[in-house]
Amino acid sequence: MPGFELFGQAERTHVNDVLDNGVLMRYGFDGMRNGHWKSKELEVELQNTLKTSYVQLVSSGTAAVSVALAAAGIGAGDEVIMPTFTFVASFEAIMMVGAIPVLVDIDDTLGLDPMAVKAAITSKTKAVMVVQMCGSMAHMDALCKVCEENNILLIEDACQAIGGSYNNKPLGSIGDLGCFSFDFVKTITCGEGGAVVTNNKDYYMNSDHFSDHGHDHVGSDRGAESHPFLGYNFRISELHAAVGLAQVKRLPEFLGIQRHNYTVLRTALSQIPEVTFRTVPNGGEESYAFLNFFLPDLESSRRASKALKEAGIDGCFHYYDNNWHYIRKWEHLKEMKSLFPISKELKEGLSYLESTDFSQSDRYIGRNISCLIKLSWTEDELKKRADKMVDVIKRVI
Repeated sequence: MPGFELFGQAERTHVNDVLDNGVLMRYGFDGMRNGHWKSKELEVELQNTLKTSYVQLVSSGTAAVSVALAAAGIGAGDEVIMPTFTFVASFEAIMMVGAIPVLVDIDDTLGLDPMAVKAAITSKTKAVMVVQMCGSMAHMDALCKVCEENNILLIEDACQAIGGSYNNKPLGSIGDLGCFSFDFVKTITCGEGGAVVTNNKDYYMNSDHFSDHGHDHVGSDRGAESHPFLGYNFRISELHAAVGLAQVKRLPEFLGIQRHNYTVLRTALSQIPEVTFRTVPNGGEESYAFLNFFLPDLESSRRASKALKEAGIDGCFHYYDNNWHYIRKWEHLKEMKSLFPISKELKEGLSYLESTDFSQSDRYIGRNISCLIKLSWTEDELKKRADKMVDVIKRVI
């Protein structure tokens, strides 16, 4: 991770196909295309890769989450349960459709704690959004059971986890809807792009229409299409899809490299008694995009994070002090700073953030260090990195 590290001839060939026919938009201009439909081809490849019935490409992972929520009919006043550890896009997308993000604790998987989810369900809860952070999964059986028992949707944000699986099902294909990101730093990239996946035809049709201004995409004349409902512009371009089409065909290659590099680093760190690793539920296999490990306490993790940076070891994150991925630094959410007025209902719905105790999440994130697994490391670079990480961590704990 990320796929851009290994750009090559395959990506250039698909991009040049688009430039040669001159149609950069995914819809219309049928006569000019000469049979080139990169977005459609990529959707088919993703259906096969993710073992799902339907795929709708969109412009980003954030767009994918937004479209998934809208496609499922989630909106004003509805509550969506989500984890304290995720990217800010999770609550942004929920709020964009007018719903209320209900943040709950994570456990040692670094994903949603099923017991915390169960305790947070109210009569307004319409969905649980599980985020498969850093390439691995939460306790999916337990979360599926909670959702089934309470008749609520499970939306799976697998933006960081393509290639991971649970009980032989690809992550992202387990919930009612799944969301993926193909931005510049993902295992496979379009530059910018995302996808909504589902086995529900209605959700797929809603996603297809909603992501293109409500167009129903019936017939070949774009100007004659009707608008069954309101929509927005979350379209991907053919250029972006062309890059993704080359990359998705290389996914097995990328996953093999990630697994190898992850294993070398984990084996090295395993010799340190104070180091433990995130829990991967039985039946689960990570995508190996990140190596996540725990140190004894917050102080040792902060020392290790600082020392790793000073030693020139990039790509290791201590999310406790990170303002993108953990609730501690989300002042703009807690204080509801917005360019446009926030509704009274949403303000009231978020008031719990002033007093909720997330100390359980603090205990896990405070001790966690998450290391990006790169595709471009040579064997020599990988060995030196492993040795240096071991030396640094032994010295500071």
